[in-house]
Amino acid sequence: MAKKKRCWACSSLKVIKWGKQFDKQRFKCKNCGILFSSNRPEQVFRNRFVWFKKWVLERQTYETLSRDSKLSISTIQRTFGHFLAQAPKVKIIKRSAVNLRLDATYFNRFCVVVYQDDFDGHTQLLRFSDKEDYLEIREDLENLIHLGVQLESITTDGHKSILKAMKLGVPNVTTQRCLVHIQRMCLIWLTRRPKHPAAIELRKMVLDLLRINTHNDRIYWTDSFRKWYEHYQEYINEKVFQEETGRYWYKHRLLRRSYYLINKALPNMFHYLNNPNIPKTTNGIEGYFSHLKNHLDLHRGLTIKNRINFIKWYVHFSNEKR
Repeated sequence: MAKKKRCWACSSLKVIKWGKQFDKQRFKCKNCGILFSSNRPEQVFRNRFVWFKKWVLERQTYETLSRDSKLSISTIQRTFGHFLAQAPKVKIIKRSAVNLRLDATYFNRFCVVVYQDDFDGHTQLLRFSDKEDYLEIREDLENLIHLGVQLESITTDGHKSILKAMKLGVPNVTTQRCLVHIQRMCLIWLTRRPKHPAAIELRKMVLDLLRINTHNDRIYWTDSFRKWYEHYQEYINEKVFQEETGRYWYKHRLLRRSYYLINKALPNMFHYLNNPNIPKTTNGIEGYFSHLKNHLDLHRGLTIKNRINFIKWYVHFSNEKR
């Protein structure tokens, strides 16, 4: 009686023949789904890659993978460490009329700046740094253009380094300010239940920002905003003086801050009305960050180097699915 074939990955005996390749008999494990023809060391690593991908994308723990694959936890950790050390580089795709979403997210001891195409969510470039640095962001944008990515617009939350890099590095690219970020910051400063009519009225206008879908909406909103400022200008600019030191400060600082945030962003708030391909928010990339952090938080024991490599693999696998 012929000896039953055993799966090398999960040790299951539920193995069936699965055709031939290059005159070699292939097998399929009905338990874990891998295909194999022999138990060569290099083949072992390739087949265990299936479990590595689950670990990165499906929030699988070592214990769960050990149970499903019938491999020991130490073997899984050793194998995954081998894969993490071979993290791939992000593939840049040459495209025309690219509408980019540019944002950064912070982890313990490092930050990641992500350049993502809004069309399909493809991440064109990653930058690992300690902050959102003007020179680095400018270099990245110039490199993207040099490598064949023709930028049409960039949607950003308005960080000073990003705005400066765009203004000096890619002045011909349209800058779209994220409306959700403007709305969120103003609502924080104005509070949920403001008492003065000026703050109450501005809060209502801020809540209407995401409802602006036509040029008529834009004209009506901007006119209302300007009339609001003309009406409450003296109140917004009220100062408190300290006679002893001769110093002064604005009495209604948070209301004034909300006004100036909108006023400075106003020229770049509504480009999406002229081009529907331009995203008006960075919600897509912020949701991407949220999923990434949920996956990475499950593996808190990783070193800084392996956390960075994990992010590279996550981005690589996510781009493959697009």
